Order: sequence, then structure tokens, then C-alpha cells
Amino acid sequence: LTGLGRMSTAPTVMPHRRVVVAALWAALGVVAVAGLGGLATELGPWYRALKQPWWQPPDWAFGPAWSVIYLLTAIAAVRVWLRAQSPRERTRWLAALAANGAINVFWSWLFFKARRPDWALAEVVLLWLSIVLLIVIARRHDALAALLLVPHLLWVAFAASLNYGVVRLNGPF
Repeated sequence: LTGLGRMSTAPTVMPHRRVVVAALWAALGVVAVAGLGGLATELGPWYRALKQPWWQPPDWAFGPAWSVIYLLTAIAAVRVWLRAQSPRERTRWLAALAANGAINVFWSWLFFKARRPDWALAEVVLLWLSIVLLIVIARRHDALAALLLVPHLLWVAFAASLNYGVVRLNGPF
């Protein structure tokens, strides 16, 4: 009821529906990237035989780290999507997210399936730059969304250092 005593005909659930739909799409996106990346990740005999840098965390730590990163990315994705003012801005945002996801999965494929940590090391630069692009785009729409992506940037920088360590300790490939 409105303050004038008559029923409002405006759909009051519409903003909430938009948030839910955006959140579902974001969740689907991060699950797809995580799933495809997981399928490309094989911790078999080849990987176990690699010398690892001393700062390598235990294998079990990667799942929780990526889960937090994907959750923060999904939240940032929804925040930017909801604040983008035009379809063109939303399309740019989705394209940047899709590119980041594809580059992320491709890194896993290069490292684990192709068994080319050296190529993955070159590719990780693109992954890191794709996160910088996400942060730049997000910042135009929502400062908190940009901050939510910083752990992803830092984690990939750390992962790049691990990748470098593997290449240095085990090359040539």
C-alpha cells in the first residue's frame, strides 16, 4: 500500500528479480570456468615428478583459494552488471569476463594437459592483464567491485611466481 491508501501497481519485486537473475548467471559463469579448469588440471605422475619452488603451498590450498576468488569475482560481476548504464557497457563487461575465463582455463590446459609450463608462463601474463582490464572496467562502475577483484590479481601474480619456479627448476620442456 502506498501512503495514500491505494495499491501500487508497480512491480515491487523487479529490482530483486534482476539481482537474482544476475547472480544466477554469475554463478553459472564461475562454475563453468572452475569446472573446465578443474577438468584440465591433472595432478598425476607427471605433475608429481616436477620439482616445485619452496614457496609452493600444499595442493589442498588451491581449491579454497580459487573458491574465494571465484566467489568474489561473481559478486563483482553482479555489481558491475547492475550498475552498467547501457547494453554496450554490459556487453563490454561480459566480453572481458568471458575472455578472462577462457584465458584462465587455457592456462590450466597448457600447464597440465599440454605439459608446457613454459608456454603457461608466457600465457599467465595475458591472464594477469585480463584481470587488470576487469578491475579497470569495474572501477568505472563500482569501486567495491574493483576491490573485490584485487585478490584474483594477487593470486595470479603468486601463481605466476610458482609457474616461473617450476620452469626454472625443471626446464626445458
